[in-house]
Amino acid sequence: MNLPNILTLSRIIMIPVFVVIFYLPVGWSYLVSAAIFGLAAATDWLDGYLARKLDQSTPFGAFLDPVADKLMVAVALAVLIEEHSAILLTIPATVIIGREIVISALREWMAEIGSRASVAVSYIGKIKTTAQMCAIVGLLAFPPGVLWANVALVLLYIAATLTLWSMGLYLKAAWSDLFPEKASAETDSHTS
Repeated sequence: MNLPNILTLSRIIMIPVFVVIFYLPVGWSYLVSAAIFGLAAATDWLDGYLARKLDQSTPFGAFLDPVADKLMVAVALAVLIEEHSAILLTIPATVIIGREIVISALREWMAEIGSRASVAVSYIGKIKTTAQMCAIVGLLAFPPGVLWANVALVLLYIAATLTLWSMGLYLKAAWSDLFPEKASAETDSHTS
């Protein structure tokens, strides 16, 4: 167990704490839950940085880090959907959660068949993650209708759009494995 892995585990431990505080019947619960989510998002960046800097990358960390990220985001979006019951929030939130399920299933399937679609994390992916994390912090901290909540909602739509775009890249990279007969037919038509 090294420091990056401890930080990743702390992110998972923060999830139930975040949920309990979010639902406390006190005036400060939204701000504190937003702060906890923000802290968890910061540990996401920090654990990756430390794993590279200290050369402490491990198979356990490589497995756990994306699990912690997806749990953290999905739980935060789920409590926001439940709390606000607003279609404008539900649409981008379900797009983001749905994309995570599709890509996780795709990666698992690709690993099973011994072919892993390789899509490098791009600058756009970093923008998506930043927009998503900032949006969730803003939506947790501010009630609907407040200017900062509206800004956060716009950021969530940006993140959802970039999420769909990146899902398209993953599916394109895996296309020949998903539809081998079409890939070979296209190759045959180009060679004749």
